[in-house]
Amino acid sequence: MEDTQMKSVLEMLLFLSGEALTAKDIKGIVGLKEAEIDELMEELMAEYRERDGGMLLGKIAGGYQFYSNPALAEWTAKFRGAPKPQKLSMPALETLAIIAYRQPLTKVEVEEIRGVNADGVIKTLMDRRFINIVGKKEAPGRPMLYGTTREFLEYFGLKDLTELPTLKDLEREEAA
Repeated sequence: MEDTQMKSVLEMLLFLSGEALTAKDIKGIVGLKEAEIDELMEELMAEYRERDGGMLLGKIAGGYQFYSNPALAEWTAKFRGAPKPQKLSMPALETLAIIAYRQPLTKVEVEEIRGVNADGVIKTLMDRRFINIVGKKEAPGRPMLYGTTREFLEYFGLKDLTELPTLKDLEREEAA
């Protein structure tokens, strides 16, 4: 099958899935090697970026997924008839950042870093499915360990945790 036809098949699979698909997920369906799928997906992503249409294709949460063009967010909101998405509070963002950068860690460890109780914020982040319980610490009482989820990566448009900004990145932004 030609690359053009295979890219059409890949587009169709992504459209039908409605969620991120990894090269491994697709490999079993199309019979290509993961490296070949990644190469075709990179070409597709470039085509969608160049077109600058209503839909974009990106690598999110370790897989490939269609998403609406952020430049058209006001139209998306009008279509859905919904108010702007609820923003996270500053305490929720602080707690989420602590967990994202230091995971896995316990609620007590989060509270030691923040200096305040984190019960409500952790519940909110779990309700929004940005964090979940990833295990129990080998310590007295076996406290629960928290880590970020795939929904966290998708919400922030990250391929994986390595795309989180580093301290150097943040210092450069503040200096600018």
